[in-house]
Amino acid sequence: MRIPNNTFSNTLVAQLQQLTARQSDAQNQIATGQRMTHPSDDPAATARVLEYAAEKQQLQQFSRNNSRATNISESSFAAVKELKDISDRAGEIVVLGSGTAGPDALRAYGAEADQMLEQALQTANTKYAGEHLFGGTKSNSPPFTAVRDASGRITSVSYSGASAGAEIRTSEGAKISPFTSGAKNQKFADFLNNLAGLRDALQSGNANTVQGTHAALQSSEDDFIVTLSEIGAKQTRLESDRTQNEVRFAELEKLTGKETDADITEAVVKLTQAHTTYQAALQSGAKMLSMSLLDYIR
Repeated sequence: MRIPNNTFSNTLVAQLQQLTARQSDAQNQIATGQRMTHPSDDPAATARVLEYAAEKQQLQQFSRNNSRATNISESSFAAVKELKDISDRAGEIVVLGSGTAGPDALRAYGAEADQMLEQALQTANTKYAGEHLFGGTKSNSPPFTAVRDASGRITSVSYSGASAGAEIRTSEGAKISPFTSGAKNQKFADFLNNLAGLRDALQSGNANTVQGTHAALQSSEDDFIVTLSEIGAKQTRLESDRTQNEVRFAELEKLTGKETDADITEAVVKLTQAHTTYQAALQSGAKMLSMSLLDYIR
């Protein structure tokens, strides 16, 4: 009659269960490439991973904000560049109209200036994603309003937008407004009024009157150059923020990987060791459990 030792049996079963769990854990790491499958596997590492995940989520929001701000800035740049192109042509017309051109030629230039004024007004009221670019925080209505005479010609233009545009957070410590300021936008209105003055001077057929519009139009030209430079500077800042966020996101990915990624070589070694130990325990247990009572007495 063979009588197993209950204490030894319980110890053997517990050891085999532990070795089975070790094998299963190693196999899972090899299959998934992950060191942890449950928070309880490494609570401290899990806490760090959650912190990294929260920061990555914040960086992703900054990235979306940055993309929106960049798009607004690029659209603003394109619109201001179009206004400057109109200003360039207005400067050329001043030179042509101040020369030897006769009254008929001046009136022809006046008709062109009138069309340029209409185009400039449309450009100044440009929209992006359904919102007026140059209205500041008041973006739901056209910021530039024209007064017209009985024939429909623009006689004057006023700015009715806000004094500033909304700021957008593009990184942990930075907010930027991709919009032009209300003061800059008012200068756009000044240009439109200067353009109306040029048109009227041209249609008067008087070269001296045309020459008198030069200083105001040159001032508007300078304003556009400064504004384009400022928008370009904002785009540089946005690009810098975007790069910094991308670098930090990559760092967090690496840190997360260090916490969660399994060392496959180490996992294979652990699996082999656990399997070998498991087989040895089975053999040893089988031998011990097969011993008779006389074997114990001896």
